[in-house]
Amino acid sequence: MRSEAVRRVIRAYDDWIVRGYCWGRFWILRQRFLDEIGQYLPERGRVLDLGCGFGLFSLYYASVLPEVRLQGLDRNPRRIAMAQAAARRLGLTNVSYDVGDVMDFRGGERVDAVYMLDIVHHIPADAVRPLLEQVAKVLPAGGLLLIKDVDRTPAYKRWFTHVLDKVMDPGTPVRYWDADELMATLTESGFGVRRHLMVDILPYPHILYICVRQ
Repeated sequence: MRSEAVRRVIRAYDDWIVRGYCWGRFWILRQRFLDEIGQYLPERGRVLDLGCGFGLFSLYYASVLPEVRLQGLDRNPRRIAMAQAAARRLGLTNVSYDVGDVMDFRGGERVDAVYMLDIVHHIPADAVRPLLEQVAKVLPAGGLLLIKDVDRTPAYKRWFTHVLDKVMDPGTPVRYWDADELMATLTESGFGVRRHLMVDILPYPHILYICVRQ
């Protein structure tokens, strides 16, 4: 990894298996893609990371956006504890973590932006729209929701992605969305949406949805 910020985040974890996982995630969402996503985040204010896992992306953005206050939410207490420990090792005071299932998310304090990176395809299809409607409630008009996910087409890229998902998290169910279907669901949930296609040399069908609260 050429980014020192990425390397610092990886080194902040004690568990070598988690470090390997982080290398894998940062290999998929490497520096160019982190920058492409990060350009849409506010330079200051509150940002919510839904389904934060071990916290590697929120730790990265907390490192490079010191005036942003990030909050991560994940249902796995072990992952949250490791994210909290990594934040302490990095000396980051602008990021915090809580245990909670995104499917039980019921809003709370207003935030300036929310992001979900490769999370939607792990959520049961009938739970996606209710979640998006709850997310809309915590955003002001003009607030941003960023969703990085993968398309269903072309099929060979979808299957490559499916294999990686199963290798990295074998027990988690997977349901990929057609891009037009997800855009329609986002629109029905109160967002104006445009797509940012992230072209990869790997057969990985990245799409970033930039969603503005209407």
